[in-house]
Amino acid sequence: MNWKTIGKSFKNKDMLKRIFFVLLAMVIYRALSHLPIPLGGTTELKQVLESIFNQQQLLGFINLLSGGALANFSIVLMGLGPYINASIIMQLLTKAIPKLEEMSEEGEHGRQKINQYTRYLTLPLAILQSVGFILLIRQTAQSATGLEDFLAHPSIFQWVLMGSALTGGSMLLMWIGELMTEQGVGNGISLLIFAGIASQLFSTGAGLVQSVVSSEKGFEVFGWFALPFDPRTVAIALAFILGGIGLTYFVVKINEAQRVITVSYAKRVRGNRAYGGVETILPIKLIAAGVIPIIFAVAFLAVPSFVGQLMISSGKEWMVDIGNKLVTWFQTNRSAGLPSNNFNTYGYPAIYFLLVVMFTYFYTGIVFNAKQIAENLQKQGGFIAGIRPGPQTESYLKKVVIRLTLFGSISLGILAILPLIVERVLGTQQLTIGGTGVLIVVSVALETLRQLESRALMITYDYDND
Repeated sequence: MNWKTIGKSFKNKDMLKRIFFVLLAMVIYRALSHLPIPLGGTTELKQVLESIFNQQQLLGFINLLSGGALANFSIVLMGLGPYINASIIMQLLTKAIPKLEEMSEEGEHGRQKINQYTRYLTLPLAILQSVGFILLIRQTAQSATGLEDFLAHPSIFQWVLMGSALTGGSMLLMWIGELMTEQGVGNGISLLIFAGIASQLFSTGAGLVQSVVSSEKGFEVFGWFALPFDPRTVAIALAFILGGIGLTYFVVKINEAQRVITVSYAKRVRGNRAYGGVETILPIKLIAAGVIPIIFAVAFLAVPSFVGQLMISSGKEWMVDIGNKLVTWFQTNRSAGLPSNNFNTYGYPAIYFLLVVMFTYFYTGIVFNAKQIAENLQKQGGFIAGIRPGPQTESYLKKVVIRLTLFGSISLGILAILPLIVERVLGTQQLTIGGTGVLIVVSVALETLRQLESRALMITYDYDND
């Protein structure tokens, strides 16, 4: 990273304007996350939501991605979920529908059309997810507390008001994110997710420091004098800090890790000019799927617990019995007030890990098209040393990706279950931020720095040539 070049670019007014716009958009987003839905009793509901995040991993993960907006019952509690889901659906449809695949290969014009379709798809998904979120929050709150509040029997007006507020908030975030991409630096959608997770990171760190500083329990040293704090608490805090630094270093390494394949281009003569005869590289990332596999795994594992809660609310004895077992088995936190069991302690993390590995292979196969890459190389006269162009190149690329994905999926699975391991070792409450949050923060930060450096190079190049 060329920090000197980035520093010189700050003399440019356009660069400063873009950075200021990104910071302003983040401030607006954080302000919106504290703007509650205009209904009575949101303070009581906020307390209920905070008490049940330890029991529902899906809600805790969504609250992390939304930057605490779910805990505040904010109008942006869905965050960018509908837009992300629409993007994933469009990626899958692009591979399944030949017309969309042809459109994606048309260059910038085709990508703009697909982006427009993604925006259109975001609206109905936002409406459906707003209803689903309200049902999930209502059912979870009732099952966890047994309280009857305004969400238990909402009127038609309340349904319309809540759904409109949540849908409008999600579409507003999508618009802000796209404005950040056009008029700022970096990917606006990713930066908004980064801002939400980073805000939770700071609050978690501040709570940890406060717990150490405000500890009133002293510690006697050989009976001679007493320290105003407990060194064991300080040691635990330092262990968390060092563990966080080590985790960040590990995440940076696996996020940046890639296999570099050298591609050679044959020399061709056209008229009096010779073309080709050069070598380039084809980088293949260790984790090409990003955090999408973890999102899929969390959503998949949340289904049994949610179904169990619906069966409990039915009132039928046999359904209540099955529902209680499902909720108990798929409980992520042993301190949530439910009985512990072997499946909860060992089976849940094991299934979570295997699902992350499986979805990593699945999504990598979607985002990395070995056949298309091999065909493009053959059309451009490129080849890999010792590998024939065409089907053999395709087979070689698939083998490389499978081997990389094996280690990458295992690393991603470890990051996913790391909070569960820490919970069971230390007996703590469910960690708000684990390896997944750190992975998102690190990947977005590095990608934004790359785009910032790229823009800085263009600006300083103009300066140097003037």
